[in-house]
Amino acid sequence: MNLPKKVKIVEVGPRDGLQNEKETISADVKVELVDRLTDAGFVNIEAASFVSPKWVPQMATSTEVMARIKRKPGVIYSALTPNMKGLEAALEAKADEVVIFGAASEAFSQKNINCSIAESIERFREVAQTAKQHNIRLRGSISTAFGCPYQGEVAPEAVADVVRRMRDLGCDEIDIADTIGVGTPNKIKAVYEAVAKDFPLERLSGHFHDTYGQALANIYAAMEAGVSIFHSSVAGLGGCPYAKGATGNVSTEDVLYLMQGLGIETGIDLDKVVDAGQFISQHLGRKAVSRAGNAIAAKRAA
Repeated sequence: MNLPKKVKIVEVGPRDGLQNEKETISADVKVELVDRLTDAGFVNIEAASFVSPKWVPQMATSTEVMARIKRKPGVIYSALTPNMKGLEAALEAKADEVVIFGAASEAFSQKNINCSIAESIERFREVAQTAKQHNIRLRGSISTAFGCPYQGEVAPEAVADVVRRMRDLGCDEIDIADTIGVGTPNKIKAVYEAVAKDFPLERLSGHFHDTYGQALANIYAAMEAGVSIFHSSVAGLGGCPYAKGATGNVSTEDVLYLMQGLGIETGIDLDKVVDAGQFISQHLGRKAVSRAGNAIAAKRAA
């Protein structure tokens, strides 16, 4: 199977990575993190989330962060928008892309947002239509696509069903996410095989968590299946809320090291990402959860 010659890495650290942090992180630190990531060469950075500060206090500074970051032409700065209020705030903040989300597991949908998958997608109809009217990119994110903390197995056909619904809302790109990190390569391939019948592979992405240490193997399997967009988080920011003490997002440094070794182009400067990872980890007062990042930093210090 041919691997892609080039992949797009979507950096999710500033949003998905930081949102679970208990200590409040200042807007200054968030702005510097986004600016460092822009400078490193990312073409898509998830920078903000316009959710109620009551639910996600860490994202209360999103408007300020979006106003202060140094934007680079051609870079997509994305924001999570759970409802019309969130979308309006994202439009005002000049987000280049808005992200809507649903689960592939009925049990997860009910437990998380008290409604069925179909109802959750329906809630986004107005958000999707308005985003399209404003010519803003629309991205759909499907959680628990490879396993659920409540119902266990999730059938590939269940994921395909949500892909079809998101396609019909007009999503430009759709993320297939392993929220609890239980996926393994064969499962990854089976899911992409199922969803590729309904949506172009080149607009599907992989969002893998490293809870069970499978994320890099899963990225490789997804590339073999034809996927060339992946999400990762600088310094491995973001724990997994459903597995005590577990790591969450795969670290960007590890993904870049893998791509470098495979000769796959990313357009991103690994050294600058290592610097950004060490910068944010120092602010959080802990070591980065990135093996490649820590190894490169230690080698420099030697």
